[in-house]
Amino acid sequence: MEFDDRNQDAIEKANQRWNDIYSHYEREKIKYDDWLELFDRAIKKCKTPIIDLGCGSGNDTLYLLERGKTVIPCDYSKNAIESIKNNFPEIERAECFDMSKGLPFEDNFTDIIISDLSLHYFTEKKTFEILDEIKRVLKPNGLLFFRVNSVKDVNHGAGNGKEIEPHLYETDDGRYKRFFDSEDIKKFFSNWENLYIHEEVMVRYEAEKVLWRGALKVNK
Repeated sequence: MEFDDRNQDAIEKANQRWNDIYSHYEREKIKYDDWLELFDRAIKKCKTPIIDLGCGSGNDTLYLLERGKTVIPCDYSKNAIESIKNNFPEIERAECFDMSKGLPFEDNFTDIIISDLSLHYFTEKKTFEILDEIKRVLKPNGLLFFRVNSVKDVNHGAGNGKEIEPHLYETDDGRYKRFFDSEDIKKFFSNWENLYIHEEVMVRYEAEKVLWRGALKVNK
């Protein structure tokens, strides 16, 4: 899910990293935190399939399934999607694709898209393109619930590596990682209706992670 304008070698290394992470992931190991609880009212009302964009091991997919929702998990990693299918046989549709090349859904497909820690791997140009694709797939007044890295997230690489663009860094193994400050949040999400955006600490990982949690509405 973190592919952009780099050479093929860097892309393959990043792809291999994610496939290694998700090569053997059992349902019992999947843990989620409470970040979506703030949006439970909208989630409960949703009648369309909810897209879990960059689903990884299925943290948010599990959360949504436990609340009776239809979910379409999506990830670039083939191993992640295979694990999702094995762990959640109730899933009817899962998609493996590179979001930097578009989303495989028709216009006005869903009322809710979730992007949990999957929008911060791209150049500025590509990030805007992905956000435009998300808008295309959302119905009028559709919602995007997201989390992205904060510039304060020093435990997870903020400020480390070669700076490609302001707050976008290339790591030693060729991956891109973006970190957002308040001005970045305004810049990237200015064309959305801001329902909720807040910088906070997540404790799901071994080390605390600082991130932005947000809810946006598309107007079209």
